[in-house]
Amino acid sequence: MTRVQPSRLGIGALFVLCGAIFLEAIDITMLNVALPAVRAELGLSTAMLSGAVSAYVLGYGGLMLLGGRVADLLGRRRVFLASLAVFLVFSALGGFAGEGWTLLVARFVKGVAAAFMTPAGLSLITTAVPEGRQRNRALLIYAGVGAGGYSLGLVIGALLAAVDWRWVFFAPAVLSGLILALGLAVLPRDGVVARPDGRTDLAGAITITSAMLLLAYGVVRLEHGLAGSLGALLGGLVLVGVFVLVERRSAAPLVRLGIFASAPLVRANLAALLFVGSFFGFFFLVTLYLQELRGWSALQTASVLVLAGVDAILAPTLAPPLVNRFGTARVVFGGILLGTLGYLLFLPVGLDWTYLAMFPSTLLLGLAFSLVYGPLTIAATDGVAADEQGLASGLLNTSIQFGTALGLSAVTAVSVAAGTPGDSGLDALRAALWIPLAGAALAALIIATGLRRPVEGR
Repeated sequence: MTRVQPSRLGIGALFVLCGAIFLEAIDITMLNVALPAVRAELGLSTAMLSGAVSAYVLGYGGLMLLGGRVADLLGRRRVFLASLAVFLVFSALGGFAGEGWTLLVARFVKGVAAAFMTPAGLSLITTAVPEGRQRNRALLIYAGVGAGGYSLGLVIGALLAAVDWRWVFFAPAVLSGLILALGLAVLPRDGVVARPDGRTDLAGAITITSAMLLLAYGVVRLEHGLAGSLGALLGGLVLVGVFVLVERRSAAPLVRLGIFASAPLVRANLAALLFVGSFFGFFFLVTLYLQELRGWSALQTASVLVLAGVDAILAPTLAPPLVNRFGTARVVFGGILLGTLGYLLFLPVGLDWTYLAMFPSTLLLGLAFSLVYGPLTIAATDGVAADEQGLASGLLNTSIQFGTALGLSAVTAVSVAAGTPGDSGLDALRAALWIPLAGAALAALIIATGLRRPVEGR
């Protein structure tokens, strides 16, 4: 077995970075299953409740690309630790929320903090560990812990909500404090990171941040209809065009446009957007199905979702040998096909389905996530220069966040549009379940375009 003990990144540092990605992952999913309890205590409207989820995505997706580049320019360790401290403070603030606006502020600032923390953490690994099997193993362990966090967050959130929904905020605050204390002790110091000429692409930073915020807002508003989000989406796309023009003329561009010449990077980002969007859209529908259509409790819901957490075990153990033997593209393709099968098996869901009927889908999706998430991380960062690893990490996590927002908005929009008066809600649910299936199938097609190339990741 390859040891993950490079000269600049010890086991303790990798443990800290894995803890941070686990923290970020569970924080995204825990709130979803706690929303009914939050609504009951604070008396929030549907719009305010949806805003609690959307606010995080706005901050995260809107600033992720900037966060990754700032880590490259200012130092990955200092950006990681500073943003983790902010994450801690506003996690605690959310736990003390007595009104909806406090919850919205806490979620938005946590999203901003995560937008700087996550790419800084990932690029700490990719710049410290040499490219090849050693880095692949470190990334697969890191991404495997993150994948487990996404799935286990559904279960942990349900368990915490059964005690008190406020622990969905307090628990991440406690975990943040522990990671911060250990990180101060074990993370490698930043080297010289400032640009020699001191030039800063301020115009590019302002343009891309504004563009991403508008696009994120447009995506999270899709569930309320295309008319309400069209202006924001068009405005965001116009600003992206302006950003490209700015970067072409900049002497020190925030984003070197040539990075998009990497076909594996582009494929990885598109597949991540579609696959993660499908995953979160599906489990959002399953949560509504169990709690609102079936009347199940949070604990009963957790008992169904727990099998999806199998990726916490399989991702760091099963994925590495498979990647070494078959390459990242083939492993990702196989994992997405398993996920597609899981969605397909759930399409005929009924109001009388037993645990046994639902388990194949949740198990297949847990297995799929364990095979897809880590190898996509490798594909999105391989071959990227050391001084652009934060940017590559930011691109990948931006794709993941936009995928999450798009998946949730798309299934919600279809569910609302398909609903009819007097209907039990089952027909609308079944219509919306086609969205994750279509997203996964498209992701598989995108990855398939790279299967004939030389084996990657060996």
